[in-house]
Amino acid sequence: MNRKKLEKLGLHLPLFPVTSVGSFPKTDEVTRARGEFRRGKISAEQLEQTERDATAFWIAKQEELGIDVLVDGEQYRGDMVAYFAEKLPGFTEGGLVRSYGNRYYHKPIVTGEVRWTAPLTVEWWRYAQSLTKKPVKGMLTGPYTIMDWSFNEHYADRKATCMALAGVIRKEVEALIAAGCKIIQVDEPALSVRPEELPVAIEAMHRVTDSLDAYFITHACYGAFELIYPGMLDLPVDNFDLEMSNSGLDLLELFRRHSFTKDISFGVVDVHSHVLEDPATVRQRIEQALTILPKDQIWVDPDCGLKTRTVDEAIAKLKRCVEAAKAFRN
Repeated sequence: MNRKKLEKLGLHLPLFPVTSVGSFPKTDEVTRARGEFRRGKISAEQLEQTERDATAFWIAKQEELGIDVLVDGEQYRGDMVAYFAEKLPGFTEGGLVRSYGNRYYHKPIVTGEVRWTAPLTVEWWRYAQSLTKKPVKGMLTGPYTIMDWSFNEHYADRKATCMALAGVIRKEVEALIAAGCKIIQVDEPALSVRPEELPVAIEAMHRVTDSLDAYFITHACYGAFELIYPGMLDLPVDNFDLEMSNSGLDLLELFRRHSFTKDISFGVVDVHSHVLEDPATVRQRIEQALTILPKDQIWVDPDCGLKTRTVDEAIAKLKRCVEAAKAFRN
């Protein structure tokens, strides 16, 4: 683990720190309130209060479970790309496209210069952090993924679009750091979509993170990592948050052939299954990780965001992560 950087930031985490990828299931109250808001039955202020109440619920639940690095649960967000596109000048809402399974989102269209005019996530981060003394991650979608999951009708090509977005995300990162955020996750699930564009994603992340004083994580899930590893290790972040369990820990073979040189948030429970893993299975996954990775490098978390699970399922899977991490610390 990059202990020196974390400690320089005033963060003293235990071995096998437990976190989560970011999204939690919407509470029943939020789901109901969103529907009522769309139908004009409640105001935007009433919806926001419901989302704040749900955020407080998830912060308290993470505290209760013993999570080490918390997230706000993204109760105020819909799709991870559309959320940012809705708030940034330069985007127009497009038609519905399927994201995965039965999940759909309005694919944004870049129709003008993309600009950052005000913080997008800072107030929600401030609110979540005010509810706990434990560190809360800042949560952003990365420039390469926003570019890849949008249509472009303005910039010359994909790289130009990505670099423009990188400048925008950089400003949001600076705003989070100015607010006191010390751990910032910049999600890039599209990282392996076009292996030949990996240098573009790396250059864009440099624009986002270079010379900034924070611990950076990037989440990349369900990708063709065999096509971009070990090159992806050049991404200028401190920690890769990776899906491991859904694919039977097959990434460990890549790590065996070429050392994994970053910290890793190691997915030990499958978020796309209703089945709750038994404690022995989760411990076994960490044991397998330890055959290749030093213990100082390993964080423990679910494979991906938990928003597709029920509230009870999400809590149960988080509990398994904490139980396993504590078992190895002891």
